[in-house]
Amino acid sequence: MVSGEIVAGELVVLACQRHLSDLTDGHKRGLWFDPVAAARVFGFFVDVLTVEVEEINEWGELESKAVPFHLAPWEQFIIGSLFGWKRKDGIRRFRRAYCEIGKSNGKSAIAAGIGIYMLVADGKLRAEVYAAAAQRDQAMVVFRDAVAMWRRNKGLTKVVLPSGQRDPWQLTYLEKSSFFKPLSSENLGRSGIRVHCGLIDEIHEHRNNQVVELLRAGTKGNQQALIFEITNSGFDRNSVCWHEHDYSSKIMHGELENDSWFAYVCQCDDGDDPFEDEGCWVKANPNLGISLQPEYIREQVNEARGMPSKEASVRRLNFCQWTDAEHAWLTERVWGPCVQPLDIEAYAGMRCYGGIDLSSKLDLTALALVFPMGDVEVKTDEGVLMRPAFDVFTWFWLPKGGALTAEKRDGVPYFQWAQEGHITLSPGNVLDYTGLADILADMDRKFDIQKIAFDIHKMSDLQTKLDERGLELDMVPHSQGFMRVKDSSLWMHESIQQVEAGIHEGRIRVSSNKVLNWNVASVMIVEDAAKNRKFEKKRATGRIDGAVAMTMALGVATAHFEKPFDLDAYLKDVVIVRPGSNLRQ
Repeated sequence: MVSGEIVAGELVVLACQRHLSDLTDGHKRGLWFDPVAAARVFGFFVDVLTVEVEEINEWGELESKAVPFHLAPWEQFIIGSLFGWKRKDGIRRFRRAYCEIGKSNGKSAIAAGIGIYMLVADGKLRAEVYAAAAQRDQAMVVFRDAVAMWRRNKGLTKVVLPSGQRDPWQLTYLEKSSFFKPLSSENLGRSGIRVHCGLIDEIHEHRNNQVVELLRAGTKGNQQALIFEITNSGFDRNSVCWHEHDYSSKIMHGELENDSWFAYVCQCDDGDDPFEDEGCWVKANPNLGISLQPEYIREQVNEARGMPSKEASVRRLNFCQWTDAEHAWLTERVWGPCVQPLDIEAYAGMRCYGGIDLSSKLDLTALALVFPMGDVEVKTDEGVLMRPAFDVFTWFWLPKGGALTAEKRDGVPYFQWAQEGHITLSPGNVLDYTGLADILADMDRKFDIQKIAFDIHKMSDLQTKLDERGLELDMVPHSQGFMRVKDSSLWMHESIQQVEAGIHEGRIRVSSNKVLNWNVASVMIVEDAAKNRKFEKKRATGRIDGAVAMTMALGVATAHFEKPFDLDAYLKDVVIVRPGSNLRQ
């Protein structure tokens, strides 16, 4: 790797150079490498542990089977460094290890194998081994890998007993009174743990350093203890993960010295574009072609090209590139071509659909109208298809009395935007729903509004004002969460897909508005276990009300309704839970 014969990222090359330099000069600092100790761990992995692989059988079918855990060269470098490097007194050199590697490269299996070795083969009496993560489900990933390895070895099952037969929650090595168990921030104890090995998974998901510090504190008094961290890249440069990443980088570059800290950071380098150059993929994916196939990464890249909100996620998880947001939705490269200088007066009398995000009376309120513009030709893998095109307009309101505070809070020029016509500063300190109802009534006269999607928050207040004017708008609830709230309602996942597909295929034009541009740039996406997606307001870098309104409007414009929606019945069934209440909706 140092010579360039094997392609590797800069930080991996520096880690290798550090190893070679220490082989030559390490004795000056009391360091030496014990190849016998490293080989002993290699032997344990291949003789005792197994991993699952997929192979084509003689009938041409793909099947899984367990094979001995032969460490790849990069895995040997990590394991050999951790167990081979020693201090002058024979104690292992490395007590902390930070490994940042792309998704699906076998990090969890390495951690599980280290955990089992530290449990039964390290000679430690009453060893405590923990598979730790921010959430219990994540902590179980490494632990389940360890349980699978334990089950497949008859020798291990004789000396290591499970707590819980079907789904063990602890493995106990009776001969040494040692145990291996999962640990998360959800079930942390205050004190008392004596850590021999702490395996910390996906540290980029940790909101704070609580788990790391608890395990580290638990190693005091145990000179052979090891804290082994594995992770993908993150996005938050105030996080514990970024601190570990940055600290590792400085050690590798020689800016800091810490002989007890090991780092193996696989990532595409600055200047690499993994979306255009497959040659750099191996820098973040050392198991490429082994446990991870190029076809899988190509699928991820192609999906990210057609689904802009996935780009940041793919760059982080598959190429270990630190991004500015957890799941940034639309990049400027994707969003920019959609923005056009459209004239709303040209759409008078035309059919349209709406989306309204009322937010708080003290904050930003947004309305979007979407006008169907007929079908256009779209080139797809299936050939040229006809798909609907849409033009989008947005309007924004903010109480003038709170605009100055909002400017300082949000860091944007609301007053300037108001002068330029991008937002309306309504009189008073709170948004007047009477005025908003008047605006909707005026728009209903100008345009043929079919349906308006809304979020239930504050809708009952606005509906009262609409009823007072005798204004009958076909209002459809739109869930802001992962799921529908009612059979005939809409939900974010489907609406987000409609927006992304329309933008990617060039079927959506958006009237230029600086507030909307800012809102779209602020959106962050989160996923549930089923890969359903929604906007995340709490983690957004700014306000997202306009993006929400636009997405809801496009969602209702493209939806197919089997029966009319009964708004009055819906509002009667809804319980609004106010902030501070102990009730749940």
